[in-house]
Amino acid sequence: MPLSGNLNTAEGRPPVCKVPKFHLNYDSPLALKAFMRERDIGARKKYGQNFLVNPAARRKLIDALGISAGDEVWEVGPGLGAMTAGLLEKGARVKAFEIDAGFIRILREFFGEDRNFTLIEGDALKTWPEADRQDGPDKRAVRGRYFLGNLPYNIAAELLGNFIEGKCFFTRMAVTVQKEIGLRICARPSSPDYSSFTILCSSVYNARPLMPLKAASFYPAPRVDSLAVLMDMRTDRDASAYPELLYPLVRCLFSFRRKTIRNSLQRFMASYMGAESAGIHLDILENAGLDKDERPENIDPDGFVRLARALALVM
Repeated sequence: MPLSGNLNTAEGRPPVCKVPKFHLNYDSPLALKAFMRERDIGARKKYGQNFLVNPAARRKLIDALGISAGDEVWEVGPGLGAMTAGLLEKGARVKAFEIDAGFIRILREFFGEDRNFTLIEGDALKTWPEADRQDGPDKRAVRGRYFLGNLPYNIAAELLGNFIEGKCFFTRMAVTVQKEIGLRICARPSSPDYSSFTILCSSVYNARPLMPLKAASFYPAPRVDSLAVLMDMRTDRDASAYPELLYPLVRCLFSFRRKTIRNSLQRFMASYMGAESAGIHLDILENAGLDKDERPENIDPDGFVRLARALALVM
């Protein structure tokens, strides 16, 4: 895995944030366009690249992380480094994940000499597991690790889901995503946006909307609105101790979200556990404290956790 930078920064030393050799106005679409034309690079649709040119929004995202000097921050989709620079100025140790070869070249030029900057090249969906392994057990158990991402629409849900199911957790995450995805992350039971993805996220994080972002906040402007979301690691449970069947269970039940949980659970047990006994699954529902006639779309995340634990006992 290609890396630049050095994480072995001595404690107590002031952070080093190199000033880019070429001044770049991150707030100006015209300046970004001219810079990219000069360097023969550009934002590519297939990578979902849209630069956040709203300076107030960038500041709010970085400030919302609440980081201190020396904290580690993962940044996916740094692009030309607008938020990377802000993080380094705060003394954060930044791991930036970038797939675009042109942007990789610029990031190395701007920040490659900063000892607090590490660049991880390639598709973040493929490179994050090794980065997580290198962080070691203390960071995997969330000891001051944060996440910032102006996430490409085409990978946002998959990446967040992969983190959670792969037990790659963060103290706090501040992300910009397509509005539809953001509403699903923050949804409540019985609402139209409540989904299996909601439960996936809320099983680990307490999420809330941070700010809406119109298309004009980005360059190139996307065709849809975005939502910035803040996700704080839950402290009331050990997310790494969930039964392995929790997330398959949730996905199966939500594929029949308006069916009664009695019928939905029977389908799951038949496919996942090879069991079809009505008596068995009714006892499981009772042990989980759930009404057999309730529908998945009305059950809160804790109810699904109780159900998964009750199921695990009979497997």
